[in-house]
Amino acid sequence: MNHHHPLRQLYITLVLCLLPGWRLPAQSMEGAIQPQFLERMRTDLELDAPARAAYNAVTNNKLSDLVLDRDILRAHDTKFTHKIETKGITNQKSSGRCWMFAGLNILRPKVIEAKKMPAFEFSTAYLQFWDKMEKSNLFLEQMIELRERDFTDREWQLLVKWAEGDGGWWNYVVGLVEKYGLVPQDVMPETYASEHTSTMNRVLKTKLCVEAVRIREAANQGAPISDLRKIKEDALSEIYRFLVINLGNPPTSFQWRYEVSGKQAAKPTSTSEASDTDNKPTSETETESGGGRLHTDSVAAESEQEEDRKNLTPFQTYIPITFYREFVGVSLQQYVCLSNDPTNPFFRHFAFGRATNMAELREMDFVNLPAEVLKQVAMQAVLADEPVWFAADVGVDQYGESGIMEDGLYDYATLFGMDLTISKADRIRFGLGASNHAMVFTGVDVQDGKPHKWLVENSWGSEKGDGGRWTLYDGWFDQNVYMVIVPEAFVSEELLAIFDQPATLLPPWYPGAVGLD
Repeated sequence: MNHHHPLRQLYITLVLCLLPGWRLPAQSMEGAIQPQFLERMRTDLELDAPARAAYNAVTNNKLSDLVLDRDILRAHDTKFTHKIETKGITNQKSSGRCWMFAGLNILRPKVIEAKKMPAFEFSTAYLQFWDKMEKSNLFLEQMIELRERDFTDREWQLLVKWAEGDGGWWNYVVGLVEKYGLVPQDVMPETYASEHTSTMNRVLKTKLCVEAVRIREAANQGAPISDLRKIKEDALSEIYRFLVINLGNPPTSFQWRYEVSGKQAAKPTSTSEASDTDNKPTSETETESGGGRLHTDSVAAESEQEEDRKNLTPFQTYIPITFYREFVGVSLQQYVCLSNDPTNPFFRHFAFGRATNMAELREMDFVNLPAEVLKQVAMQAVLADEPVWFAADVGVDQYGESGIMEDGLYDYATLFGMDLTISKADRIRFGLGASNHAMVFTGVDVQDGKPHKWLVENSWGSEKGDGGRWTLYDGWFDQNVYMVIVPEAFVSEELLAIFDQPATLLPPWYPGAVGLD
């Protein structure tokens, strides 16, 4: 029997590799594009008049302008049977904080109505600060947890990729607000870094990776978990300072007052003082002021300032958590997430693996349901003046100039003469569809008991869409809306009971699990 030693075989292979002209054997030609096939395609190609017209149009124009369906634009209208009263449009600018803006935007109308304010906005920079801190802590904890994993491990690679992005989910909002509270916009305003996050994120990720290297090196040398956490805590102290420089120092308490619409908020001027001024002779006041017109303008200005003072509440001292409880007045724990993902069974409880921004926070979980159920629940909430947070794929069939979201808005199939039909489930499977942006439903147009279209409040500023708002049609909802967040009061007991079932954990690399930005 002839025995071949493994080292001898390896030596022979290396020698052959060094021989002139020697190459590894070519892979099978089966399935490759063959010259005969190329020739047949060239021969079969025929640019008839419509194809030549398309060729000339496409090569000289912006493609999306050519395929925009004019019939859809002509049929578009912005009338709704019910609108929630909202004030102002927010702008996330060059940051991936849509999930955060949408979360705060469902709360703003409650504050404005309850406190009778002319306008109001929460500080997103405040929540952003704590989101960055929590994500930094979570990443370093994950590096401690996975300290023995190889760097080619799929989960390890994904966590490093996510290390310090802006993205998030609804549960991120809940965790941050319940732990750190909220503050008004003017208490911790936006900064350049909060609105343009790419450089800040790149520096922060580099710092986190530097500390992850130290953790892995210490672990390889046999350091106990307590020593690894000491490395983490020292790093977090540096990161806190870095974030203060970029975003400002988050307040532990603050003094604040606000304007009230339509009534006097401060103590009014006494009756006797008002009477003395009102009864002063006209001639006397004109003489003292040196002219009737000048005096009239001065009195009007003073009167306006006095009215402004009357409509201001007294300064009060707040801490962020009590400000949230007093001004919002509801627990975010009462909201639930409903999903429409036809790749998974309906009426089941699921969760996205690793979809959290805090070490102690549970992962993003949801009940998977048919789209019609999501629409009915969301419609009932909006009709009850409850804004609805939702997640969708905004990369498909949305026209920013007029604020339209409608299925088939861009007709590529007709222009190119190709079949581009693909189901929502297959778009998810093949990476063509997943949640990538969060917005808020603030209105609905109900026809025959069903939603025909939705009014959407976005966070891209008032210069985009229709003054910062979009009209989302029912067909677009079916194809591109994946999740809605509603108070559990609008969900049936049967559906809520599904949340009591153990959640099927989807892997972190599942389409859309990465979060919204």
